[in-house]
Amino acid sequence: MHDALPARASIAIVGGGITGCALAYELAVRGMTDILVLEKDYLTAGATGRCGAGIRQQWGLPMNIRLSRASCRILETLPDALEYPEGIEFKQGGYLILGYGEDQMRQFAENVQLQNRLGVPSRLLTPEEAKEIVPHLSDRGLLGATFCPEDGHANPFHTTHAYARAARRLGVRFALGVRVTGIDAQGDQIRGICTDKGYVHTPIVFNAAGSYSNHVARMVGVDLPVYTERHQILATEPVERMQDPMVVSFKHHTYCQQVPHGSFLMGRGDADEPRGIDMESSWLFLERMATTMAEILPLLARLRVVRQWSGGYNISPDGQPILGTIPGLEGYWMAVAYSGHGFMVAPMATRVLAQMITGETPALDLGPLDLGRFDRGELLLEPNVV
Repeated sequence: MHDALPARASIAIVGGGITGCALAYELAVRGMTDILVLEKDYLTAGATGRCGAGIRQQWGLPMNIRLSRASCRILETLPDALEYPEGIEFKQGGYLILGYGEDQMRQFAENVQLQNRLGVPSRLLTPEEAKEIVPHLSDRGLLGATFCPEDGHANPFHTTHAYARAARRLGVRFALGVRVTGIDAQGDQIRGICTDKGYVHTPIVFNAAGSYSNHVARMVGVDLPVYTERHQILATEPVERMQDPMVVSFKHHTYCQQVPHGSFLMGRGDADEPRGIDMESSWLFLERMATTMAEILPLLARLRVVRQWSGGYNISPDGQPILGTIPGLEGYWMAVAYSGHGFMVAPMATRVLAQMITGETPALDLGPLDLGRFDRGELLLEPNVV
């Protein structure tokens, strides 16, 4: 899926992950022509192809709930909408989020009330009810849990390529293996984009560069308050089906799911992880992940690990994405710093951004997620993150 670099484009999108490909489709289906997606490697080469690919609606902030709930509805019918017969392997086995303290359970109760008001069918569970859903769950120290049956998991490769294939049918061009080297801004207006394969005249540049978002932003003289941090995942051998939901523990900073072909995927956050783009894997992660998961889901201790990998979380000061424009620079847009949750909210976020770019009335107000919130001191602090 490689096209020659055109001389002109109505918009140049930097990044070939879920955000870049979904945005290209959402713009094209609204009649925008001459769209160009630039990717220095291949589609899904960055965070999208390395993520845990969970889809959850159990959040503690209204914006996150609205974005994830709407994205979930989009994913449920996406293969038909995009004419992608291979399917995206969207399995709604639920999310089981474990509670290990009175403060956490109070927060969970508030979360469920908010989620229910916004249409999410989540509920509080006792430890006994949690074990009914996942029988091999250890109840040691467990005070309760929350569960939403509509949450689940999708295949990030199929999902991204479904968007890309549909976008290409609508005329979107994909320049793969092309590295962006600069952005031409004259005065307060974007004029074009420079690459190692040539110059493209364009009035709009969209930064969907993931871990490299700040590198692209600096091309227009903007230093974003974001950083990239390595997060690691391991995969086990495939076994007979034994777990439907994703099991999450904010206390242990872990998540674990069994994917359709039988392997368990599990990852964890690490407060000691240094900042920087590091895609190497570590023995320390393997040891900590295996030890922790054997405590939470003891039966999994018998499984053999077959591989592990790393990906980048592009993180903002409040752990929420930065969406929209930069005041004083016409033609520059961005969707960056999803802080590990880009795959699950990108379907709706890109739809709303496409509506904004094409002049439609947006289905959601993304104003609170603008860059200026950090200067205003209006951070959106999400209580439910791994």
